[in-house]
Amino acid sequence: MYNVSVSPHVREQSTTQSIMRDVIIALLPILAFGVYHFGIGALQVIIISVVTCVIGEILFDLAVKKPVTVFDGSAVVTGLILAINLPATAIWWMPVLGGLFAIVAVKMLFGGLGQNFMNPALAARCFLLISFSGRMTDFTMDGVSSATPLAAMKAGELPDLLSLFLGFHGGCIGEVSALAIFAGGIYLIVKKVISVRIPLTYILSTAAFILLINLINGGDISTNYLLAQVLSGGLLVGAFFMATDYATSPITPKGQLLYGILLGLFTALFRTVGSSAEGVSYAIIICNLLVPLIENITIPKPFGSEKAKGGSKA
Repeated sequence: MYNVSVSPHVREQSTTQSIMRDVIIALLPILAFGVYHFGIGALQVIIISVVTCVIGEILFDLAVKKPVTVFDGSAVVTGLILAINLPATAIWWMPVLGGLFAIVAVKMLFGGLGQNFMNPALAARCFLLISFSGRMTDFTMDGVSSATPLAAMKAGELPDLLSLFLGFHGGCIGEVSALAIFAGGIYLIVKKVISVRIPLTYILSTAAFILLINLINGGDISTNYLLAQVLSGGLLVGAFFMATDYATSPITPKGQLLYGILLGLFTALFRTVGSSAEGVSYAIIICNLLVPLIENITIPKPFGSEKAKGGSKA
């Protein structure tokens, strides 16, 4: 018997479990460096976030009398991505509240995996950032409060590029080490879990729009400044691990390019014109909402659907 289904059609042996396993493996260098750099506090945040997401999905499934879906691994990935977007100083109830919001409010209430209209972990981060902005921007290390590289650049200082690449500075647990993020991102590309199209377009577009805006406003346009913008904050981890979420990113090749350009535009605007130094989370959430429109205007035309010049319609 033929199994007829709508596109996209599965042409390989990948499963949800195998994809989630690869994402978890790709996150390991980021998680390991975060714990090494920030200490036991980072490990506590990671554990609480993952446990909350897993238990939250189990309890929801049981409450609505549906099969337990937690074994697909997506709840673990949501918990990990939420954790790397939190500061190591986050109080225990913050990953609990964020994890429940991500799983219940953004994922399960809309039908579960693949039905969510925005990235659950990033939606939770934005929720926490709006509700508890002071605690979410507390990047105290060894009892000393320090500004993030993006905040320093906002104040006119240029951070050391080597430090940015290696990750020895303040920030959220998973955004500090560009080296670890590149390692995880390359793994996902090699394993064909993600395409290079969205991350590359997003990163290059952000740098290009920041350059353009600074040219117009008379700001810093040096190569070191642009590299610092790319290596700082959540741009890299957002490009490889969050903007590429299957459920909330376009499936058409042209749509992915347009999606990446829009991500770069919003991120550049938030960083250079907005009052906050960062803008990746809000940029991705906004573009998640635009995905249906992007796919609608970039969907390929079926062969023969348009009348050719001088000919008849097929």
